[in-house]
Amino acid sequence: MDVASGPVPWGGVITLGLAATVLHAGFGWVVRLHQGRATMGSFEEMLLLGGVTGSVGIVIVIANTVAAQPLVPRSVPVAASFMTFALVAWWRAGWRRIREFGGRNHADTRSTPVLIFGAGDGGRQLVDSMMRDPQRTWRPVGLLDDDPHKRYRRLRGVPVMGTFDDCADVVAQTGCRTLVVAIPSAGAQLMRTVESRAAALDMDLKVLPGVGELLNGQVAVSDLRSLEVGDLLGRHQIDTDVGAVAGYLTGRRVLVTGAGGSIGSELCRQIHRYAPAQLIMLDRDESALHTVQLSIQGRAMLDTPDVVLADIRDTQQILDILEKRRPDVVFHAAALKHLPMLEQYPAEAVKTNVWGTIAVLDAAKAAGVRRFVNISTDKAANPVSVLGYSKRIAEGLTAAAAMDTGETFLSVRFGNVLGSRGSVLTAFTAQIEAGGPVTVTDPEATRYFMTVQEAVQLVIQAAAIGEAGEALVLDMGAPVRIDDVARRLIEMSGRQIEVVYTGLRQGEKVHEELLGTGEPDRRPVHPLVSHIAVPAVEPATVQAIDLWSGPGQVVETLRETCEKMGAGVSTRSMPSAGR
Repeated sequence: MDVASGPVPWGGVITLGLAATVLHAGFGWVVRLHQGRATMGSFEEMLLLGGVTGSVGIVIVIANTVAAQPLVPRSVPVAASFMTFALVAWWRAGWRRIREFGGRNHADTRSTPVLIFGAGDGGRQLVDSMMRDPQRTWRPVGLLDDDPHKRYRRLRGVPVMGTFDDCADVVAQTGCRTLVVAIPSAGAQLMRTVESRAAALDMDLKVLPGVGELLNGQVAVSDLRSLEVGDLLGRHQIDTDVGAVAGYLTGRRVLVTGAGGSIGSELCRQIHRYAPAQLIMLDRDESALHTVQLSIQGRAMLDTPDVVLADIRDTQQILDILEKRRPDVVFHAAALKHLPMLEQYPAEAVKTNVWGTIAVLDAAKAAGVRRFVNISTDKAANPVSVLGYSKRIAEGLTAAAAMDTGETFLSVRFGNVLGSRGSVLTAFTAQIEAGGPVTVTDPEATRYFMTVQEAVQLVIQAAAIGEAGEALVLDMGAPVRIDDVARRLIEMSGRQIEVVYTGLRQGEKVHEELLGTGEPDRRPVHPLVSHIAVPAVEPATVQAIDLWSGPGQVVETLRETCEKMGAGVSTRSMPSAGR
């Protein structure tokens, strides 16, 4: 009988239909298709469904073909497989959509309608999270995106209604009073633009944290928070070569001095992610060590070898620790950093920032450390302060150690870190909470800003690409006027507070610099990292500084040492005799 032209072969249809049913159930059980392995109607479930229906179709086609007499026309199993996939996929996707829209309609009366800026991956994840949120806190009603290719996109049924320039029209159309920025990679300039537009439209602004603050890069509704001044100043898009970083950290013994400080503690947290063989956290502040250990391990008994209580001024103790622990990599973040305090007590800057650095470098050389990273500051470029002088000399000492060992001993230089202890933002916030006034040194003073997470991310990246003896300078974006920062904080507080100008203090500049005179901006590897050569400073040169000669003479000795390095040192007024 010619099954292609004869009557319907019901026997063959029933036989193959039953076989296909059994095979679908069997293959589905193997991949757990019906046991909730994937969310109903999701892309992952479609892949599983396609694999099951495709496999069943292949088996049926082969069985029908090799039979002595085909049970059904050869084209039927092929067509049936495609139809099965289409019908089952349509049913599952339809059921999911009905559930989602039912939830959205139910949430209309008790959730806040929001407009989302960003229809990329962050926007998609955020819309998904809002849809799944059992509290129904937010209800996305529209999206904005400047990419013309996304003009007609819908995310879970939420349409892209225009570009950010259309924000006012979309707000009038939807009645939304809340704007959510769903772009974790948004830079500070974009955030400032969005904040200004939202303020003009009297909208409440919510943002997602920057990429570096998100766990595993995943976005959820729980990540939403109000705008912070750090979003307006310190967001920088950083591309980290994870492979290069892991190559010198993973499986290595890593020691961090100053581990309890703002930079040191964040270094420890980020280094821990790369699975070092051992992370040794050294600080002279036991409370700070308790805090950083708790943040990393979730417990802080302070009785484990990863915490070391020691002072880098204690030369013999530092030598003993490094010779015993034998770290492969050292991040030297321990330092005194408050400029006005060091102007008053320059001898302390010498003891910690200069002699303490010598102690750590000598111990690192004796212990065979392969990579040493000295954390420096933008105040080391064309220094005019005790802090700048001492950190510039520390860069030179690190370069000298690189020459002695032939190993990768280098410095990393950057500016103000948002959220660090002693940050200008912390001071402004405290003054605002106290009712003012807010004190600004000079109306034209500018500074560079970066979040502590971004700064440390670049420090770790820089250490992977730097050469021995270099100072690597992090690009911190455009400098920001301190006066603007103060006034924006006051505006965000909603209070009427006076700004008072106090004048620049001894050692302060109107405008900070990242590169000194004669230091070229050369970026051969990373677009955000400049490489500069640092003249070496032999330890004997600064070990002979006479701290009993008086503060003025100590400062002059530091200045002369930097001047001999060719660091573009400027003449500065001498401290008063009473200091």
